[in-house]
Amino acid sequence: MRIFESLRAYQQTAALRAAIELDIFTAIGEGATTPDAIAKRANASERGVRILCDTIVTDGLLNKIGGEYACTPDAALFLDRRSPACIASVADFLATPETITESLSLADCVRKGGTLQPGEGSVEPDNPFWVLFARAMAPMMAIPARAMAEQVAVSGPIRVLDIAAGHGVFGIAVAQQNPQAQITAVDWKAVLEVARENAVKAGVADRWHALPGSAFEVDFGGDYDVILLANFLHHFDAATNERFLRKVHAALKPGGKAVTLEFCPNDDRVSPLTPARFAITMLQSTAQGDAYTFRELEQMFRKSGFASSTQHMLPSEQSVIVTLK
Repeated sequence: MRIFESLRAYQQTAALRAAIELDIFTAIGEGATTPDAIAKRANASERGVRILCDTIVTDGLLNKIGGEYACTPDAALFLDRRSPACIASVADFLATPETITESLSLADCVRKGGTLQPGEGSVEPDNPFWVLFARAMAPMMAIPARAMAEQVAVSGPIRVLDIAAGHGVFGIAVAQQNPQAQITAVDWKAVLEVARENAVKAGVADRWHALPGSAFEVDFGGDYDVILLANFLHHFDAATNERFLRKVHAALKPGGKAVTLEFCPNDDRVSPLTPARFAITMLQSTAQGDAYTFRELEQMFRKSGFASSTQHMLPSEQSVIVTLK
């Protein structure tokens, strides 16, 4: 029954978070396939492991044959920590106890029309939330970052401004694609330290530069060929975005482009599934943010002085939007 399954969906979240915390998928991948073997590997009870693994089987991330478990292809690729594509760290951000607890007050967010957090919610200055985000979410953003870099499509010496860089993977992907690209990353100082670590690991630290501070207040300078706006505009209302985009427009050289990554629902706002559901995340965590349609974003850019915008859908149901000055 759909109602019953929706009301108990929090248990699925808790089960997956527990399995990641206990390294169940890595244990199975290494050959511990029975409840007893997994329990020894995870320093947990055999009964607890059996019940947890059976639950994960019902969610499609483990298979069970007889009394042994095996990772499904998705789990082996994305949740076994030995895999270079592992994104298990996202649980540290998407399923924190604080986030789950806040979700229980969603009705109050609906009554208010925004977050119950103080001030502007998650976008308050120097919120440590963003250091957690930068460390946890980098693996999940690797594929969208490469897709954004492909849309930059500018060769030769270029200057790139990475707004609210976070983990830095978007600017880093451009630097890896173009060995002559110089990247300037804007974010809070503590967050940029995480991005710097990633730039060093990626071998592009000599072309990566930090510009700490608020994206609304720091002086960008000018003559950028490309400005990256990844997962940023959804935190604010349309009027705030338009004012900010005028600043972005001024920082671009003639013929430059803004490359934006967003969850864009269709005009009906109930499809595709992931962008449609993203709006409620913004209701819970921001004062005025939203999941904007491509039509709404295109209008914001146009009102800010930009010319044309084109939308490119990714398999993740995110959209890369390329906007010309």
